Amino acid sequence: MRKIYYQIIKFEEYKYIVAATNKGLAFVGLRDETLEDMSKFYPKAEFIEDYSLTNHYAKEITEYLDGNRTKFDLKLDIVGTEFQESVWKAVAKIPYGEVSNYTKIANSINRPKAVRAVGTAIGRNPVPLVIPCHRVLAKDGTLGGYRGGLEMKSDLLHLERKK
Repeated sequence: MRKIYYQIIKFEEYKYIVAATNKGLAFVGLRDETLEDMSKFYPKAEFIEDYSLTNHYAKEITEYLDGNRTKFDLKLDIVGTEFQESVWKAVAKIPYGEVSNYTKIANSINRPKAVRAVGTAIGRNPVPLVIPCHRVLAKDGTLGGYRGGLEMKSDLLHLERKK
């Protein structure tokens, strides 16, 4: 059974889960997500509260939310399908303070007709903020969807535009 170590951090009025394995960051829970939400990504894992293993990750996440970090220096331990991983790699390349859209991501991975599948893969991103799926908008410039809710997506984009 896979062991995932986690801690819950508080930032402003919200709680965030930061979870890692011995190999790297495995999950970032967004505003008030729960262990139950994390178990949807890792249904067969054992969750162990352990601040010593997660503090480094939590520190960088907090610095980002505070507006004091524009780039992460974290090892990741995430697994998806080949398609999901190609989408996540493309999303990870979107610079801080900039945006892209689902169509551009689909084109960048040479799957121009897979726009909806790109959206689904982005929704399965276990480490939002670090792989910045909030920077992906609909083709018409509207927010589209976001696991943390559209208010949070808007707040993150606003945070990044202030820099």
